[in-house]
Amino acid sequence: MSMKWLDWAKRIQALSQSGLAFSKDLYDIERYEELREISAEIMAEHTNLEINIINDLFTNETGYQTPKVDVRGVVFKNGKILMVKENIDNQWALPGGFCDVGMSPSENVVKEIKEESNYDVIPVKLIALLDKNKHPHPPEAYHYYKVFILCEIIGGEPATGLETSQVEFFSEHNLPPLSENRNTVTQLKMVFDFLRNPEKEAIFD
Repeated sequence: MSMKWLDWAKRIQALSQSGLAFSKDLYDIERYEELREISAEIMAEHTNLEINIINDLFTNETGYQTPKVDVRGVVFKNGKILMVKENIDNQWALPGGFCDVGMSPSENVVKEIKEESNYDVIPVKLIALLDKNKHPHPPEAYHYYKVFILCEIIGGEPATGLETSQVEFFSEHNLPPLSENRNTVTQLKMVFDFLRNPEKEAIFD
């Protein structure tokens, strides 16, 4: 679960961004800018990020603040799950990434799996739509929703992409070190439940 200070910082940042998007009064704009500065100071106080980096993160967003969407592909083969080793932290994750504008979640997951593992897949079923704040991920500046989509391989051979260094399948009881910003042990156990119970209904929150 996220810590209280992180929830407060995110809420203050979201309110300030929305206020800056819609306010016309110069004094209100000044107040919203100060609120944004306070949210950045809270983040800097409790993380290793420098204040200027946090300010850049917070000021490059405009308009009404909404959660970002991260999509993850769930692909099984012979009872094992497809995972890729991320170059950014040398840890393992389900293939996926942020949803691109103009593409649906299923289109995004097909693209991400191809780019990161070289497999061609078709989306089969929505497994879960999760609020990242309700799961034990490391603290982050933004609020994310995570979409897990079950897919089937229809072609391709395993190969790494620009963001990945290895492509492998793992059994439930032999998982590699996980990139916890992207997926957790409990989420991997969750998707294996769908392998055992294919009629299981999608999970949310």
